[in-house]
Amino acid sequence: MSTASQSTVTDRLREPPLRLLRRAVGDRPARHAKFRRLLGNLRHYGDERHVLPRMRQLQASGYIDEIPTRLQRITGAIDMLRFFIVPCAADYYQSRGINFYFHTLLRFLDDPASLTDPTGFNSERDTIIGHVLQVVHANPDYDLQLLASFPDGLQAMEDQVVQILAGTHPRTASILATVEDSNYHARLLEHVRAFRARPLGAPQLLRDNVRDDPHFHQLERTFGELPSAMRYFSRLPRDLLGAIRHVLFVRQFPVQLAESAATPT
Repeated sequence: MSTASQSTVTDRLREPPLRLLRRAVGDRPARHAKFRRLLGNLRHYGDERHVLPRMRQLQASGYIDEIPTRLQRITGAIDMLRFFIVPCAADYYQSRGINFYFHTLLRFLDDPASLTDPTGFNSERDTIIGHVLQVVHANPDYDLQLLASFPDGLQAMEDQVVQILAGTHPRTASILATVEDSNYHARLLEHVRAFRARPLGAPQLLRDNVRDDPHFHQLERTFGELPSAMRYFSRLPRDLLGAIRHVLFVRQFPVQLAESAATPT
């Protein structure tokens, strides 16, 4: 499976900024749907009654070894954002000549809920799917594994990629105004089908700056899949003072907590 991002001129790269903003915002029904998803995320945020059943299901399915505490999940989400997601995305978009801040604004307008929950445990099924559809992922497997906590999550993921490719998805216009890689959804469909057939054996779909950069590749090995990310979270401090110290004084990725290349996922 090719993992290179071989872009042609897409709507995201061709259209002027104001038109992209209008497409990302969408029409009134789309805006109402986005607002409902955002409220749903905020309503469930931090609610262990909502989060723990999904985590237990993922643990029973073998995707989580140990369930991190709520404090560890908060600290881990901060680390995942500051050490991996944000710098890796900024590097990728800079290499593409794309303004990272404007691109983030388009993503927010397309679906505000997708940016409010870095771990995904507070998000509904379609919010996770929409996030995978709108972003050329460093590695989509974390989200695909997360979708396994929904009875029809992976089937719905495949169905919606097919709809995007056919132009029949209700968010086609806004998603295609956000995604800069014209080949991404075709590669994603191939990968989702391979993942559904062999969840633990499908070839990885890595973004090129992750595959080619040793630093980002090490970070992806820790944060790119759900089992390894939760192992990292579980190694973080369990007490509030320790968590505060970690966030304030650990300014670089703590390699001593990193996932070993030999650790199975």
